[in-house]
Amino acid sequence: MNAIRFKGTVAPNGQIALPPDVARQIPQGERLEVVLLWGASSGDSAWRAAGRRQFETAYAPEDSVYEQLIDETPPA
Repeated sequence: MNAIRFKGTVAPNGQIALPPDVARQIPQGERLEVVLLWGASSGDSAWRAAGRRQFETAYAPEDSVYEQLIDETPPA
């Protein structure tokens, strides 16, 4: 499944227009599954920041060994 995110508005007739650059990415006649989100509040960013802090508390200094392995150049 592919996903594209964009911001838009609902027209007085109830339609939501796809931005042209988004419309070009979707093959004509393709079946779509649509999820609508609205009313985002400043609480969303606070919630995400709290989640990030919780995630980072599980990170231990010993985990840095994995970062070292990623950064190493493989032998030729």
